Amino acid sequence: QVQLIESGGGSVQAGGSLRLSCAASGFTFSSYCLGWFRQAPGKGHEGVASIDSDESTNNADSVKGRFTISRDNARNTLYLQMNSLKPWDTATYYCVADPPGTYCSDGFRISGNTYWGRGTQVNVSS
Repeated sequence: QVQLIESGGGSVQAGGSLRLSCAASGFTFSSYCLGWFRQAPGKGHEGVASIDSDESTNNADSVKGRFTISRDNARNTLYLQMNSLKPWDTATYYCVADPPGTYCSDGFRISGNTYWGRGTQVNVSS
């Protein structure tokens, strides 16, 4: 079955950096649309970034110029490099694997067939 295990979260001061990783198994990693979304306390899910099987990427306006998504198909691992972190980046970050591909092609839209992990917590203090 599909497994997505996030790591790399932690606590940093504003302006700092973190690199999130997502170890994936149970599916053909290289052919899937992948991504990250986040959920801050008391708020709904917010799409952050996506990377399709052709390596095309999309970032939310709130993170453009600061976050970079990448994938290593040989290691079945997805990454999110987060620089210039802001206090409002504080959230639980979830790794996404989306067979239908709508997360990549339709503005981070999650369907009934989208998979995600348990999340990793990121705390940014001012």
